[in-house]
Amino acid sequence: MEIADAVPFLSGRHRGILATIKRDGRPHLSNISYAWDDGTIGISITADRVKTRNIERDPRTSLHVPGDDFWTWVVVEADAERGPVAAEPGDAGTTALRALYELIAGPHPDWDDYDRAMIADRRLVLLLHPVRVYGMGI
Repeated sequence: MEIADAVPFLSGRHRGILATIKRDGRPHLSNISYAWDDGTIGISITADRVKTRNIERDPRTSLHVPGDDFWTWVVVEADAERGPVAAEPGDAGTTALRALYELIAGPHPDWDDYDRAMIADRRLVLLLHPVRVYGMGI
């Protein structure tokens, strides 16, 4: 399957399971929300979580995106790139997180409150750069 073939499927969804590689080589799986945006996948993560440390050590990831039934799905193998951690309103981290939120859920009712939460959580945007896709039923 070509990446372009999966774009309609990926862009129409926002939930998936992110796999990163643990130190011992086994997968670490996390349920996440994502947005497809112009050839990349954006995910909001925290700076202090296991998946973030795994990506810092090995940027290879896979994202499993389920369809409407059990037999429809796409997996995106990708190289991950960390964005900056949100540190203050208006910085690169909070700006990227706001843009990602809008792609997933639309405008937030209180951006100041959102920024405070992102800064307190030490959140950042993880960008996945797809290198290969495969799947079934699309």
